[in-house]
Amino acid sequence: MIFLFWIPLALTWIMMALEGPIVASVIARLHDAKLNLAAYGVALSVAFISEGPIIMLVSTATALVRNYSSYRKLLRFALLLNGLITVLLAILMIPGIFSFLADDVVGLPEEVSRLAYWSTLLFLPWPAAIGMRRFYQGILIRHNRTRFVTYGTITRLGSLTAAALVLSWWGDLPGACVGSLSLSVGVVCEAVASRIMVRGVLMRLKAGSADENPVSLTYREITSFYTPLALTSLLFLSAHSIVTFFVARSQMAVESLAVLPVIGALMFIFRSLGLSYQETVIALIGDRFEKFFPIRNFALLLVSAVFCSLGLVVFTDVVAIWYQDICGLTPDLTLFALAPTKLLIVLPALEVVMSFQRGLMVAGLTTKPVTLGALTEIIAIVATLNLAIHSFNMVGAMAAALALVTGRALAILFLLYPNYVLFRMITKRKEQSSFSLTRLC
Repeated sequence: MIFLFWIPLALTWIMMALEGPIVASVIARLHDAKLNLAAYGVALSVAFISEGPIIMLVSTATALVRNYSSYRKLLRFALLLNGLITVLLAILMIPGIFSFLADDVVGLPEEVSRLAYWSTLLFLPWPAAIGMRRFYQGILIRHNRTRFVTYGTITRLGSLTAAALVLSWWGDLPGACVGSLSLSVGVVCEAVASRIMVRGVLMRLKAGSADENPVSLTYREITSFYTPLALTSLLFLSAHSIVTFFVARSQMAVESLAVLPVIGALMFIFRSLGLSYQETVIALIGDRFEKFFPIRNFALLLVSAVFCSLGLVVFTDVVAIWYQDICGLTPDLTLFALAPTKLLIVLPALEVVMSFQRGLMVAGLTTKPVTLGALTEIIAIVATLNLAIHSFNMVGAMAAALALVTGRALAILFLLYPNYVLFRMITKRKEQSSFSLTRLC
């Protein structure tokens, strides 16, 4: 049951993880590959920050869309949020503001900064498209339509790949712009496909609206529930920009900026198995955590599988083949990427544990500890980067790998106690059978 529900979501995340290697391999084979990979990495960091406030719409929709009235309320909430984020990203793309942040604050090399501006500008449709497709995916997950989520991602991956190939063969755009425009095309197509596929679920919800409980969600309750989740994802995704900020001032900065998106793409393939588990926990754990032990046991199996499979890649020649022959890195950049890759080997396994913990929190309608855990992670990342780069003069890519692992491990330790308290609270309230957003938060 758990496997059959989870596997379409895992395939969805794996396909999304393949975007990175596909785009990086295209950029790596175009003119000025090193500079364009570095600029694309910067633009991708900005795109990740812009999606931070809206990425948790999938978990929110999974947890809260139980009838048509709750769908309508959350839809208005999602549209307002997506519009606001798009406006803020457009303001960031005002040339004077962007150049101040990129040149004076971050300290990017001039050529990287110029390419990063145009690459980031092409990400303007990104946040709204991400927000809407995550919202509709959450509804599909809630109503056991996970295979449709996979179909949407197939649409995204296919359109992205086609756009990247067309732009690289017949266009005259820099590699960084090819990458960002291809990703934007992909997410827009996926958002449209998700809206089409959720239509059947929405029709059933509307048809049953006459039998709904008259007590429905309020915007205040939605905001109270969602704000900690939005802050969590914003903090989590801002880690990429924080890493970029420190790496730009480290030893071998351009080389580090060039390989980090490629390393991150490989890690994301294996992290996707854990990332997909959060919505599985939310949907299947039960209102009183009836399925806690089967869900926990599956998570433990997943941790072992992810760690062992990534180890077979990292500690064999497969990783060099992947970086050089598939992703298109030069031999010197491939060699440079090997050490930080080995250091990051535990990160996907930690992702499974974190998704399990966050899934319990969201399913239990207690979201504030999730934010505090993310804040703990960011503080640890900043402290580790500052110490590694400024005190020990560590190469940027190695410092980034060490910081990411340290931050995630400390966040997991922080969430152990809140999860224990929540579990005891939920399981003791056996008389509570009805859904209430104000039950715990």
